[in-house]
Amino acid sequence: MKHSATNERIKRDYFAYLKEAKGRDEATIDGVAKALARFEESTQARDFKRFHKAQAVSFKAGLAKALNSRTGERISKATMLSTLRELRSFFFWLAREPGFKSHLAYADADYFNLSDKDIAVARARREKRVPTLAQVHHVLSTMPAETILERRDRALIAFAALTGARVAALASFRLGHVNIDDGFVEQDARDVRTKFAKTFPTWFMPIGRGALAMFTAWVGELKGDHLWGRDDPLFPATEMGLDANGGFTAVGILRSGWRTTQPINAIFRRAFERGGLPYFNPHSFRDMLVRHAMTLDLSAESMKAWSQNLGHADVLTTFTSYGNVPAHRQGELIRALSEPRPQCNTLDDPNVIALIRAIQARA
Repeated sequence: MKHSATNERIKRDYFAYLKEAKGRDEATIDGVAKALARFEESTQARDFKRFHKAQAVSFKAGLAKALNSRTGERISKATMLSTLRELRSFFFWLAREPGFKSHLAYADADYFNLSDKDIAVARARREKRVPTLAQVHHVLSTMPAETILERRDRALIAFAALTGARVAALASFRLGHVNIDDGFVEQDARDVRTKFAKTFPTWFMPIGRGALAMFTAWVGELKGDHLWGRDDPLFPATEMGLDANGGFTAVGILRSGWRTTQPINAIFRRAFERGGLPYFNPHSFRDMLVRHAMTLDLSAESMKAWSQNLGHADVLTTFTSYGNVPAHRQGELIRALSEPRPQCNTLDDPNVIALIRAIQARA
């Protein structure tokens, strides 16, 4: 692929703008960079000053035919929407920059929009793949715990089920964030990579069947056997060494945490495969906990507490983002409404009868 030095300078300025002025994180900026690289590939790195709305139209047509490199299928409407949205924002920003105002029009950026129909398809909610609490307990019961790495992996999944912590947070917790005695973990944004840098406590969810005991034993092992302290990682990275044949092999734990979330996803994948179940990623545990809460007939106050435990300021976020009723359960609930239910005559209620008699006696 060709490269334009001028374009690279402009992109560098835009990335700095996103980071410093808009507060975007590195993952978001990486997504913008991929969208711009894809566009430049279609124009053979033509100078951004020479942008024309016809380029946007041509790019959209090519994007609609593009294939996903992993699956070999057409890229999704959602991917198209996010890619075009980033390009529209970039050229809208560029049109106001010195040296570009006379070359670009704000309206030209609108040619990166999808049709209303395609936008509706891209934004349509589809049922998520979410494990049940019973499946997670099954996975935990099948995980070995002979080595320190196996105990770490089991404690990791138990902790994810107890807290619903996001994967970036799981990679950055320290021992000092955990309060076993009072039953909670402090998601402190100064150290923990939480979403939107929120700081909040998460009490261990009442999910039963030994998950808390597994996690508690792990914390005790780190503190008691290894004499680790508050600043040491809750889930340490793997130490690699050489085996008898000179190849690399896992030999223990390091006194440092994971720098990426990839090892965590790999642990989840291995654990579910070992349990004979399809892979569920760490984020799906948040959906699982909300669905579990919806079966508990909680009071409004208790549901609000459950929501705050997940880091949500508004309980509506909990329901709209994670509270979808699975299709099979939806059917069960609707069918149940059609079944005849016993009629209850209020006047037959013993408490009502006693109240009427008490009133009559006072008359």
